[in-house]
Amino acid sequence: MTLLDTSAATARGLLTGDRYRAELDDGRELYLDGRRVSDPAGHPAFRPAADALADLLDLQHDPGHRELLTYKDPESGLRLARAYQPPRTLDDLRLQRRSAELWHANALGQHGRSPSFMASIAVGVHDFRHQLDRSRPGFGANAEAWYRYCATNDLVLSHALGDPQIDRSTDPVDDPDLALRVVAENDRGIVVRGAKQLTTLAPLAHEVLVYLSASFTQGRGEQFVSWFALPLNTPGLVTLCREPLGAEPWGHAHPLGARYDEQDAMLFFDDVLVPWNRVFLLKDAALARTGLARINAWSAYIGHVRYRERLRTLLGTATLVAESIGVDGFRNIQEDLGRLASYAELTELFLDAAEARAVVTDSGLLAPGDTAASRVWSAEAADGAVDVLRRIGASGLLMQPTENDLAHPRLRPLLDRYMRGRGIDAERKSRLLRLAWELTGDGFGQRQHLYELVHRGDLARNRINLFKRYDQSEVRRRLEEFIAAPRPGRPADPSSTVEEQP
Repeated sequence: MTLLDTSAATARGLLTGDRYRAELDDGRELYLDGRRVSDPAGHPAFRPAADALADLLDLQHDPGHRELLTYKDPESGLRLARAYQPPRTLDDLRLQRRSAELWHANALGQHGRSPSFMASIAVGVHDFRHQLDRSRPGFGANAEAWYRYCATNDLVLSHALGDPQIDRSTDPVDDPDLALRVVAENDRGIVVRGAKQLTTLAPLAHEVLVYLSASFTQGRGEQFVSWFALPLNTPGLVTLCREPLGAEPWGHAHPLGARYDEQDAMLFFDDVLVPWNRVFLLKDAALARTGLARINAWSAYIGHVRYRERLRTLLGTATLVAESIGVDGFRNIQEDLGRLASYAELTELFLDAAEARAVVTDSGLLAPGDTAASRVWSAEAADGAVDVLRRIGASGLLMQPTENDLAHPRLRPLLDRYMRGRGIDAERKSRLLRLAWELTGDGFGQRQHLYELVHRGDLARNRINLFKRYDQSEVRRRLEEFIAAPRPGRPADPSSTVEEQP
Protein backbone atom coordinates (compact mmCIF):
# COMPACT_ATOMS: atom_id res chain seq x y z
CA MET A 1 0.00 0.00 0.00
CA THR A 2 1.54 3.32 -1.10
CA LEU A 3 1.21 6.05 1.50
CA LEU A 4 0.50 9.71 0.81
CA ASP A 5 3.60 11.74 0.04
CA THR A 6 4.45 13.58 3.26
CA SER A 7 8.06 14.41 2.48
CA ALA A 8 9.40 17.83 3.38
CA ALA A 9 10.31 18.33 -0.28
CA THR A 10 6.65 18.32 -1.34
CA ALA A 11 5.14 20.01 1.72
CA ARG A 12 3.96 23.57 1.12
CA GLY A 13 3.73 24.65 4.73
CA LEU A 14 1.49 27.39 6.06
CA LEU A 15 -1.29 28.66 3.85
CA THR A 16 -1.50 32.26 2.78
CA GLY A 17 -4.83 33.78 1.90
CA ASP A 18 -3.91 34.02 -1.78
CA ARG A 19 -2.72 30.42 -1.97
CA TYR A 20 -5.87 29.24 -0.22
CA ARG A 21 -8.14 31.00 -2.71
CA ALA A 22 -6.15 29.67 -5.67
CA GLU A 23 -6.23 26.07 -4.40
CA LEU A 24 -10.03 26.05 -4.28
CA ASP A 25 -10.07 26.28 -8.07
CA ASP A 26 -9.34 22.56 -8.40
CA GLY A 27 -11.98 21.23 -10.79
CA ARG A 28 -14.35 19.94 -8.12
CA GLU A 29 -17.94 19.12 -9.12
CA LEU A 30 -19.74 21.83 -7.14
CA TYR A 31 -23.32 22.99 -7.71
CA LEU A 32 -25.30 25.99 -6.48
CA ASP A 33 -28.85 26.75 -7.56
CA GLY A 34 -28.72 24.32 -10.47
CA ARG A 35 -25.47 25.70 -11.87
CA ARG A 36 -21.97 24.31 -11.67
CA VAL A 37 -19.44 26.53 -9.89
CA SER A 38 -15.91 26.26 -11.25
CA ASP A 39 -14.07 28.56 -8.83
CA PRO A 40 -15.66 28.93 -5.37
CA ALA A 41 -13.36 31.70 -4.19
CA GLY A 42 -14.28 33.79 -7.23
CA HIS A 43 -18.03 33.20 -7.13
CA PRO A 44 -20.17 36.02 -5.64
CA ALA A 45 -21.97 33.62 -3.29
CA PHE A 46 -18.75 32.27 -1.78
CA ARG A 47 -16.20 35.06 -2.27
CA PRO A 48 -16.87 37.03 0.96
CA ALA A 49 -16.64 33.91 3.11
CA ALA A 50 -13.50 32.73 1.30
CA ASP A 51 -11.97 36.17 1.77
CA ALA A 52 -12.78 36.13 5.50
CA LEU A 53 -11.07 32.74 5.85
CA ALA A 54 -8.14 33.98 3.79
CA ASP A 55 -7.71 37.03 6.04
CA LEU A 56 -7.64 34.81 9.12
CA LEU A 57 -5.13 32.43 7.53
CA ASP A 58 -2.90 35.43 6.80
CA LEU A 59 -2.75 36.14 10.54
CA GLN A 60 -0.39 33.13 10.77
CA HIS A 61 2.21 35.19 8.90
CA ASP A 62 1.75 38.31 11.03
CA PRO A 63 4.86 38.72 13.24
CA GLY A 64 2.59 39.71 16.12
CA HIS A 65 0.69 36.41 15.99
CA ARG A 66 3.23 34.00 14.51
CA GLU A 67 4.40 32.43 17.77
CA LEU A 68 0.86 31.84 19.01
CA LEU A 69 -0.71 30.63 15.77
CA THR A 70 2.17 28.46 14.51
CA TYR A 71 4.87 26.12 15.78
CA LYS A 72 8.07 24.65 14.36
CA ASP A 73 7.55 21.05 13.36
CA PRO A 74 10.57 18.99 14.53
CA GLU A 75 10.16 16.44 11.74
CA SER A 76 9.99 18.73 8.70
CA GLY A 77 11.53 21.89 10.11
CA LEU A 78 8.53 23.83 8.76
CA ARG A 79 6.34 26.18 10.71
CA LEU A 80 2.87 24.64 10.84
CA ALA A 81 -0.50 25.78 12.15
CA ARG A 82 -0.73 25.51 15.93
CA ALA A 83 -4.06 23.68 15.60
CA TYR A 84 -2.22 20.75 13.96
CA GLN A 85 0.26 20.39 16.84
CA PRO A 86 -0.30 17.16 18.82
CA PRO A 87 -0.45 18.37 22.45
CA ARG A 88 1.79 16.49 24.84
CA THR A 89 1.78 18.88 27.77
CA LEU A 90 -0.73 21.16 29.47
CA ASP A 91 1.12 24.13 28.00
CA ASP A 92 0.62 22.66 24.50
CA LEU A 93 -3.09 22.25 25.20
CA ARG A 94 -3.45 25.79 26.48
CA LEU A 95 -1.60 27.15 23.46
CA GLN A 96 -4.16 25.41 21.26
CA ARG A 97 -6.89 27.09 23.26
CA ARG A 98 -5.31 30.53 23.04
CA SER A 99 -4.70 30.25 19.30
CA ALA A 100 -8.32 29.18 18.76
CA GLU A 101 -9.46 32.10 20.93
CA LEU A 102 -7.68 34.53 18.63
CA TRP A 103 -9.28 33.00 15.54
CA HIS A 104 -12.79 32.91 16.98
CA ALA A 105 -12.58 36.39 18.48
CA ASN A 106 -11.79 37.73 15.01
CA ALA A 107 -14.77 35.80 13.60
CA LEU A 108 -17.10 36.78 16.49
CA GLY A 109 -17.72 33.12 17.28
CA GLN A 110 -19.47 32.49 13.95
CA HIS A 111 -17.02 29.96 12.44
CA GLY A 112 -18.33 26.63 13.66
CA ARG A 113 -16.26 24.66 11.16
CA SER A 114 -13.09 26.69 11.51
CA PRO A 115 -9.76 25.26 10.32
CA SER A 116 -8.69 25.05 13.98
CA PHE A 117 -11.72 22.85 14.77
CA MET A 118 -11.08 20.43 11.92
CA ALA A 119 -7.31 20.34 12.42
CA SER A 120 -7.96 19.13 15.97
CA ILE A 121 -9.96 16.20 14.54
CA ALA A 122 -6.98 15.35 12.32
CA VAL A 123 -4.91 15.33 15.52
CA GLY A 124 -7.47 12.89 16.93
CA VAL A 125 -7.06 10.59 13.91
CA HIS A 126 -3.30 10.72 14.43
CA ASP A 127 -3.76 9.85 18.11
CA PHE A 128 -6.05 6.90 17.29
CA ARG A 129 -3.74 5.36 14.69
CA HIS A 130 -2.61 2.43 16.83
CA GLN A 131 -6.16 1.16 17.36
CA LEU A 132 -6.87 1.58 13.65
CA ASP A 133 -3.81 -0.48 12.84
CA ARG A 134 -4.85 -3.25 15.19
CA SER A 135 -8.18 -3.44 13.38
CA ARG A 136 -6.41 -3.92 10.05
CA PRO A 137 -2.64 -3.63 9.54
CA GLY A 138 -1.79 -0.60 7.41
CA PHE A 139 -4.80 1.52 8.37
CA GLY A 140 -2.87 3.19 11.19
CA ALA A 141 -0.07 4.14 8.80
CA ASN A 142 -2.69 5.55 6.40
CA ALA A 143 -4.16 7.69 9.19
CA GLU A 144 -0.75 8.97 10.23
CA ALA A 145 0.28 9.78 6.65
CA TRP A 146 -2.98 11.64 6.05
CA TYR A 147 -2.55 13.67 9.23
CA ARG A 148 1.01 14.60 8.21
CA TYR A 149 -0.15 15.49 4.70
CA CYS A 150 -2.84 17.80 6.06
CA ALA A 151 -0.57 19.40 8.66
CA THR A 152 2.41 20.03 6.39
CA ASN A 153 0.21 21.54 3.67
CA ASP A 154 -2.07 23.41 6.12
CA LEU A 155 -5.21 22.00 4.51
CA VAL A 156 -8.65 23.38 5.30
CA LEU A 157 -10.85 20.40 6.12
CA SER A 158 -14.49 19.49 6.45
CA HIS A 159 -16.08 16.34 7.82
CA ALA A 160 -19.15 14.33 6.88
CA LEU A 161 -21.12 12.39 9.47
CA GLY A 162 -24.88 12.51 8.98
CA ASP A 163 -26.69 10.29 6.51
CA PRO A 164 -29.65 11.49 4.41
CA GLN A 165 -33.06 12.07 5.98
CA ILE A 166 -35.01 9.64 3.85
CA ASP A 167 -36.74 7.32 6.31
CA ARG A 168 -35.23 7.16 9.78
CA SER A 169 -37.74 4.46 10.76
CA THR A 170 -36.13 2.00 8.34
CA ASP A 171 -32.84 0.11 8.69
CA PRO A 172 -30.21 0.85 6.00
CA VAL A 173 -29.86 -2.88 5.47
CA ASP A 174 -33.43 -2.87 4.17
CA ASP A 175 -32.96 0.30 2.10
CA PRO A 176 -29.26 0.79 1.26
CA ASP A 177 -29.77 4.37 0.06
CA LEU A 178 -30.29 5.43 3.67
CA ALA A 179 -26.56 5.42 4.44
CA LEU A 180 -23.23 5.63 2.66
CA ARG A 181 -21.96 2.13 1.96
CA VAL A 182 -19.11 0.20 0.43
CA VAL A 183 -20.29 -1.51 -2.74
CA ALA A 184 -16.98 -3.01 -3.90
CA GLU A 185 -13.37 -3.62 -2.98
CA ASN A 186 -10.55 -4.09 -5.47
CA ASP A 187 -6.78 -3.82 -5.62
CA ARG A 188 -6.99 -0.02 -5.90
CA GLY A 189 -9.32 0.64 -2.97
CA ILE A 190 -12.96 0.65 -1.94
CA VAL A 191 -15.91 1.95 -3.97
CA VAL A 192 -18.53 3.88 -1.99
CA ARG A 193 -22.07 4.85 -2.96
CA GLY A 194 -24.56 7.08 -1.16
CA ALA A 195 -24.72 10.54 0.37
CA LYS A 196 -23.72 12.53 3.42
CA GLN A 197 -25.93 15.32 4.68
CA LEU A 198 -25.00 18.81 5.85
CA THR A 199 -21.27 18.79 5.27
CA THR A 200 -20.41 22.25 6.55
CA LEU A 201 -17.68 24.21 4.73
CA ALA A 202 -17.39 21.62 1.93
CA PRO A 203 -17.34 24.25 -0.89
CA LEU A 204 -14.50 26.10 0.86
CA ALA A 205 -12.41 23.14 2.05
CA HIS A 206 -9.63 21.11 0.45
CA GLU A 207 -10.62 17.70 1.80
CA VAL A 208 -13.43 15.91 3.61
CA LEU A 209 -13.02 13.35 6.39
CA VAL A 210 -15.85 10.80 6.31
CA TYR A 211 -16.51 8.75 9.38
CA LEU A 212 -19.38 6.92 10.93
CA SER A 213 -22.23 8.78 12.56
CA ALA A 214 -23.04 7.39 15.99
CA SER A 215 -26.64 6.92 14.87
CA PHE A 216 -25.72 3.99 12.62
CA THR A 217 -23.07 2.14 14.61
CA GLN A 218 -25.73 -0.25 15.86
CA GLY A 219 -26.74 -1.23 12.34
CA ARG A 220 -26.57 -4.78 11.05
CA GLY A 221 -24.59 -4.15 7.88
CA GLU A 222 -20.81 -3.98 8.00
CA GLN A 223 -20.86 -2.36 4.55
CA PHE A 224 -21.97 0.89 6.22
CA VAL A 225 -18.90 1.11 8.48
CA SER A 226 -16.02 3.04 6.91
CA TRP A 227 -13.68 5.92 7.69
CA PHE A 228 -11.75 7.64 4.92
CA ALA A 229 -10.64 11.03 3.60
CA LEU A 230 -10.82 12.43 0.08
CA PRO A 231 -10.01 15.65 -1.78
CA LEU A 232 -13.23 17.41 -2.70
CA ASN A 233 -12.29 17.26 -6.38
CA THR A 234 -12.31 13.44 -6.38
CA PRO A 235 -14.06 12.06 -9.51
CA GLY A 236 -17.64 11.02 -8.79
CA LEU A 237 -17.90 13.18 -5.64
CA VAL A 238 -20.67 15.75 -6.19
CA THR A 239 -21.18 18.72 -3.83
CA LEU A 240 -24.60 20.40 -3.74
CA CYS A 241 -24.83 23.68 -1.79
CA ARG A 242 -27.83 25.11 -0.02
CA GLU A 243 -29.11 28.61 -0.72
CA PRO A 244 -26.54 31.20 0.45
CA LEU A 245 -27.34 33.32 3.51
CA GLY A 246 -26.52 36.96 3.94
CA ALA A 247 -26.09 37.78 0.27
CA GLU A 248 -26.46 41.23 -1.25
CA PRO A 249 -28.10 43.64 -2.13
CA TRP A 250 -29.05 44.96 1.31
CA GLY A 251 -25.66 46.35 2.34
CA HIS A 252 -25.18 46.47 6.08
CA ALA A 253 -28.22 44.26 6.64
CA HIS A 254 -26.09 41.09 6.61
CA PRO A 255 -22.58 41.83 7.92
CA LEU A 256 -22.17 38.39 9.52
CA GLY A 257 -23.77 36.30 6.80
CA ALA A 258 -21.68 37.98 4.12
CA ARG A 259 -18.43 37.10 5.89
CA TYR A 260 -19.12 33.94 7.84
CA ASP A 261 -21.66 31.86 5.92
CA GLU A 262 -19.67 28.63 5.93
CA GLN A 263 -22.12 26.95 3.56
CA ASP A 264 -23.61 23.54 4.19
CA ALA A 265 -23.70 20.93 1.47
CA MET A 266 -24.90 17.49 0.50
CA LEU A 267 -22.16 15.18 -0.71
CA PHE A 268 -23.16 12.57 -3.27
CA PHE A 269 -20.78 9.64 -3.72
CA ASP A 270 -21.56 8.32 -7.18
CA ASP A 271 -19.56 5.08 -6.99
CA VAL A 272 -16.45 6.93 -5.82
CA LEU A 273 -13.14 5.08 -5.64
CA VAL A 274 -11.37 5.65 -2.33
CA PRO A 275 -7.71 4.59 -2.70
CA TRP A 276 -6.50 2.15 -0.05
CA ASN A 277 -4.03 4.71 1.30
CA ARG A 278 -6.97 6.92 2.27
CA VAL A 279 -8.96 4.25 4.11
CA PHE A 280 -8.60 4.29 7.93
CA LEU A 281 -11.29 1.91 9.17
CA LEU A 282 -13.51 -0.69 7.54
CA LYS A 283 -16.24 -3.04 8.79
CA ASP A 284 -15.46 -2.59 12.49
CA ALA A 285 -18.49 -1.03 14.18
CA ALA A 286 -17.20 -1.56 17.72
CA LEU A 287 -14.00 0.35 16.95
CA ALA A 288 -16.01 3.05 15.16
CA ARG A 289 -18.10 3.59 18.29
CA THR A 290 -15.01 3.87 20.46
CA GLY A 291 -13.18 6.05 17.99
CA LEU A 292 -15.99 8.55 17.45
CA ALA A 293 -15.50 10.08 20.90
CA ARG A 294 -11.76 9.56 20.89
CA ILE A 295 -10.91 11.44 17.71
CA ASN A 296 -13.28 14.29 18.66
CA ALA A 297 -11.74 14.87 22.11
CA TRP A 298 -9.82 17.95 21.00
CA SER A 299 -12.49 19.29 18.64
CA ALA A 300 -15.07 19.28 21.46
CA TYR A 301 -12.64 21.38 23.50
CA ILE A 302 -12.00 23.81 20.62
CA GLY A 303 -15.75 23.89 19.98
CA HIS A 304 -16.23 25.30 23.48
CA VAL A 305 -13.75 28.06 22.66
CA ARG A 306 -15.90 29.00 19.69
CA TYR A 307 -19.14 28.77 21.67
CA ARG A 308 -17.78 31.01 24.41
CA GLU A 309 -17.01 33.67 21.80
CA ARG A 310 -20.49 33.34 20.31
CA LEU A 311 -21.99 33.87 23.77
CA ARG A 312 -19.75 36.89 24.30
CA THR A 313 -20.92 38.29 20.96
CA LEU A 314 -24.57 37.81 21.96
CA LEU A 315 -23.92 39.43 25.34
CA GLY A 316 -22.03 42.39 23.88
CA THR A 317 -24.70 42.98 21.24
CA ALA A 318 -27.52 42.70 23.78
CA THR A 319 -25.79 45.20 26.07
CA LEU A 320 -25.27 47.70 23.26
CA VAL A 321 -28.89 47.32 22.14
CA ALA A 322 -30.14 47.86 25.69
CA GLU A 323 -28.04 51.00 26.01
CA SER A 324 -29.16 52.31 22.61
CA ILE A 325 -32.84 52.24 23.55
CA GLY A 326 -32.42 53.30 27.17
CA VAL A 327 -33.42 50.10 28.95
CA ASP A 328 -30.02 49.07 30.32
CA GLY A 329 -30.92 50.39 33.79
CA PHE A 330 -34.10 48.31 34.05
CA ARG A 331 -33.86 45.55 36.63
CA ASN A 332 -35.34 42.84 34.41
CA ILE A 333 -32.96 43.74 31.57
CA GLN A 334 -29.96 43.60 33.86
CA GLU A 335 -31.13 40.21 35.08
CA ASP A 336 -31.35 38.95 31.50
CA LEU A 337 -27.89 40.29 30.71
CA GLY A 338 -26.59 38.67 33.88
CA ARG A 339 -28.01 35.34 32.76
CA LEU A 340 -26.20 35.65 29.45
CA ALA A 341 -22.99 36.65 31.24
CA SER A 342 -23.29 33.53 33.39
CA TYR A 343 -23.51 31.40 30.25
CA ALA A 344 -20.29 32.88 28.91
CA GLU A 345 -18.56 32.44 32.26
CA LEU A 346 -19.72 28.83 32.60
CA THR A 347 -18.28 28.01 29.18
CA GLU A 348 -14.95 29.41 30.36
CA LEU A 349 -15.13 27.19 33.43
CA PHE A 350 -15.89 24.16 31.25
CA LEU A 351 -12.68 24.82 29.34
CA ASP A 352 -10.73 25.11 32.59
CA ALA A 353 -12.27 21.84 33.79
CA ALA A 354 -11.36 20.06 30.55
CA GLU A 355 -7.75 21.11 31.10
CA ALA A 356 -7.80 20.17 34.79
CA ARG A 357 -9.12 16.71 33.90
CA ALA A 358 -6.82 16.18 30.92
CA VAL A 359 -5.55 12.62 30.45
CA VAL A 360 -2.63 11.08 28.61
CA THR A 361 -3.76 8.80 25.78
CA ASP A 362 -2.15 5.50 24.88
CA SER A 363 -0.23 7.26 22.11
CA GLY A 364 1.24 9.79 24.56
CA LEU A 365 -0.88 12.84 23.73
CA LEU A 366 -2.66 14.96 26.31
CA ALA A 367 -6.41 14.91 25.66
CA PRO A 368 -8.87 17.28 27.33
CA GLY A 369 -11.11 15.75 29.97
CA ASP A 370 -14.55 14.50 29.01
CA THR A 371 -16.80 17.34 27.81
CA ALA A 372 -20.01 15.32 27.40
CA ALA A 373 -21.99 17.12 30.13
CA SER A 374 -20.86 20.57 29.00
CA ARG A 375 -21.85 19.75 25.42
CA VAL A 376 -25.33 18.81 26.61
CA TRP A 377 -25.54 22.03 28.62
CA SER A 378 -24.40 24.12 25.63
CA ALA A 379 -27.24 22.82 23.46
CA GLU A 380 -29.72 23.36 26.30
CA ALA A 381 -28.54 26.95 26.83
CA ALA A 382 -28.71 27.90 23.15
CA ASP A 383 -32.39 28.89 23.15
CA GLY A 384 -32.10 31.06 26.24
CA ALA A 385 -28.97 32.82 24.98
CA VAL A 386 -30.59 33.95 21.74
CA ASP A 387 -33.86 34.79 23.47
CA VAL A 388 -32.20 37.39 25.72
CA LEU A 389 -31.11 39.45 22.72
CA ARG A 390 -34.41 38.87 20.91
CA ARG A 391 -36.50 40.09 23.83
CA ILE A 392 -34.36 43.15 24.49
CA GLY A 393 -34.39 44.26 20.84
CA ALA A 394 -38.07 43.30 20.44
CA SER A 395 -39.80 45.05 17.51
CA GLY A 396 -36.74 47.20 16.84
CA LEU A 397 -35.07 44.14 15.38
CA LEU A 398 -37.57 44.14 12.53
CA MET A 399 -37.88 47.79 11.52
CA GLN A 400 -34.57 49.37 10.61
CA PRO A 401 -33.64 51.44 7.54
CA THR A 402 -31.33 50.19 4.80
CA GLU A 403 -28.25 52.03 3.59
CA ASN A 404 -30.24 53.41 0.65
CA ASP A 405 -32.91 54.63 3.05
CA LEU A 406 -30.26 56.46 5.05
CA ALA A 407 -28.88 58.05 1.88
CA HIS A 408 -32.28 59.31 0.67
CA PRO A 409 -32.66 63.10 1.17
CA ARG A 410 -36.39 62.90 1.87
CA LEU A 411 -36.06 60.07 4.39
CA ARG A 412 -32.89 60.99 6.25
CA PRO A 413 -34.31 63.88 8.31
CA LEU A 414 -37.19 61.68 9.41
CA LEU A 415 -34.84 58.83 10.28
CA ASP A 416 -32.56 61.14 12.25
CA ARG A 417 -35.53 62.41 14.25
CA TYR A 418 -37.59 59.28 14.83
CA MET A 419 -35.20 56.33 14.47
CA ARG A 420 -32.30 57.55 16.55
CA GLY A 421 -31.53 56.06 19.95
CA ARG A 422 -30.25 57.24 23.30
CA GLY A 423 -26.89 58.81 22.54
CA ILE A 424 -26.71 57.11 19.15
CA ASP A 425 -27.66 58.39 15.70
CA ALA A 426 -30.01 56.64 13.29
CA GLU A 427 -27.27 55.22 11.09
CA ARG A 428 -25.26 53.63 13.91
CA LYS A 429 -28.42 52.36 15.60
CA SER A 430 -29.55 50.84 12.32
CA ARG A 431 -26.27 48.95 11.95
CA LEU A 432 -26.46 47.72 15.54
CA LEU A 433 -30.07 46.55 15.39
CA ARG A 434 -29.51 44.88 12.02
CA LEU A 435 -26.59 43.01 13.55
CA ALA A 436 -28.88 41.91 16.38
CA TRP A 437 -31.50 40.77 13.86
CA GLU A 438 -28.89 38.76 12.00
CA LEU A 439 -27.89 37.02 15.22
CA THR A 440 -31.46 36.16 16.18
CA GLY A 441 -33.98 36.28 13.37
CA ASP A 442 -32.87 36.15 9.76
CA GLY A 443 -31.72 33.15 7.75
CA PHE A 444 -28.11 33.31 8.90
CA GLY A 445 -29.08 33.73 12.54
CA GLN A 446 -31.53 30.84 12.40
CA ARG A 447 -28.94 28.65 10.73
CA GLN A 448 -26.36 29.49 13.42
CA HIS A 449 -28.90 28.71 16.14
CA LEU A 450 -29.87 25.40 14.54
CA TYR A 451 -26.17 24.58 14.34
CA GLU A 452 -25.90 24.98 18.13
CA LEU A 453 -28.81 22.59 18.62
CA VAL A 454 -27.66 19.79 16.32
CA HIS A 455 -23.91 19.85 15.66
CA ARG A 456 -22.99 18.17 18.95
CA GLY A 457 -25.21 15.23 18.03
CA ASP A 458 -28.69 14.20 19.06
CA LEU A 459 -29.39 15.86 22.41
CA ALA A 460 -31.64 13.08 23.73
CA ARG A 461 -29.09 10.43 22.83
CA ASN A 462 -26.31 12.46 24.44
CA ARG A 463 -28.31 12.79 27.67
CA ILE A 464 -29.02 9.05 27.70
CA ASN A 465 -25.38 8.17 27.07
CA LEU A 466 -24.29 10.55 29.80
CA PHE A 467 -26.73 8.94 32.24
CA LYS A 468 -25.63 5.41 31.34
CA ARG A 469 -21.95 6.06 31.90
CA TYR A 470 -22.23 8.34 34.92
CA ASP A 471 -20.81 6.46 37.92
CA GLN A 472 -23.48 6.33 40.61
CA SER A 473 -22.12 3.28 42.42
CA GLU A 474 -20.91 5.08 45.55
CA VAL A 475 -23.96 7.26 46.10
CA ARG A 476 -26.27 4.31 45.40
CA ARG A 477 -24.41 2.26 48.04
CA ARG A 478 -24.80 5.06 50.61
CA LEU A 479 -28.49 5.48 49.83
CA GLU A 480 -29.15 1.74 50.04
CA GLU A 481 -27.45 1.64 53.45
CA PHE A 482 -29.35 4.73 54.57
CA ILE A 483 -32.79 3.40 53.74
CA ALA A 484 -31.96 0.01 55.27
CA ALA A 485 -30.76 1.46 58.60
CA PRO A 486 -33.16 1.87 61.61
CA ARG A 487 -34.66 5.33 61.97
CA PRO A 488 -33.34 7.43 64.91
CA GLY A 489 -35.38 7.20 68.15
CA ARG A 490 -37.00 3.94 67.22
CA PRO A 491 -36.08 0.45 68.38
CA ALA A 492 -34.63 -1.89 65.82
CA ASP A 493 -37.60 -4.27 66.22
CA PRO A 494 -40.85 -2.28 66.47
CA SER A 495 -42.84 -5.45 67.28
CA SER A 496 -41.05 -5.78 70.64
CA THR A 497 -42.82 -2.66 71.99
CA VAL A 498 -46.31 -3.68 71.01
CA GLU A 499 -48.35 -4.95 73.99
CA GLU A 500 -50.30 -8.08 73.49
CA GLN A 501 -54.02 -7.51 73.55
CA PRO A 502 -56.23 -9.78 75.67
